[in-house]
Amino acid sequence: MRLRAEEFRPRAGRYAFRVVQPRPALRHTTLVDPMRDWGYLVGDHDGLARLAGLFSFAAYSPHTVVHVPLRQSIPRDFPQGVPVDLVLVHQTLGLRPSSWPALRRGLTQGVPRTLHTDERRTARHAADWEDLWEHRWDRLPRTDRIQPAVHARTLFLFGARDTFAAASVSISEAAGFGPLHKRAAKGYDVLRSSLTTLLPLSRGRGTELDIGFQAYPPLAHFTPPGRSARRRRRTAASP
Repeated sequence: MRLRAEEFRPRAGRYAFRVVQPRPALRHTTLVDPMRDWGYLVGDHDGLARLAGLFSFAAYSPHTVVHVPLRQSIPRDFPQGVPVDLVLVHQTLGLRPSSWPALRRGLTQGVPRTLHTDERRTARHAADWEDLWEHRWDRLPRTDRIQPAVHARTLFLFGARDTFAAASVSISEAAGFGPLHKRAAKGYDVLRSSLTTLLPLSRGRGTELDIGFQAYPPLAHFTPPGRSARRRRRTAASP
């Protein structure tokens, strides 16, 4: 998969970071703060598919910060909550959420980039994590779970190769199977997947972050998979 992006090199004190953002922005994808109550990531097919690609890219880019601006996305009636941006970063990079506002102010002059992902490799490493979770779900160390944090209206997900790969596959499933649900054709959101199992547990419970599909309005553009698209009626000016 190829993803259009923009690359920045902002500094926070003595340290410089490589930050990439998707271009164009994911205008029809929103995320509400999972640390306050219930986290819900909902988007259309394009937004979820590109977001899955960004998680895949993050899995194999330990020295790069992936920043996905979502607070300025087109608002939806549901879910209710505090909208946040998303940052994906490897646990080993050493980025502190408190340094993010300074870095974010430095995202002003970017360079166009094309990001490449390998879906087969991502699926293989996602399967490795799933196998580990099935055998040790209640005894996984911190390094085998994604660690969430919220600061400056941004959700930070600190992960590693296999955890980001597993998240990529989950989001990709929502992008692929969400449009097949009969509720999708009526404009409703469809809960299709979750990242909750990837997040840490606390006294038997963990932070919830579910993934839903919702076609963006108006629905005239949305054709469920398997149904032939209607041909546009010719106007008097059409040849």
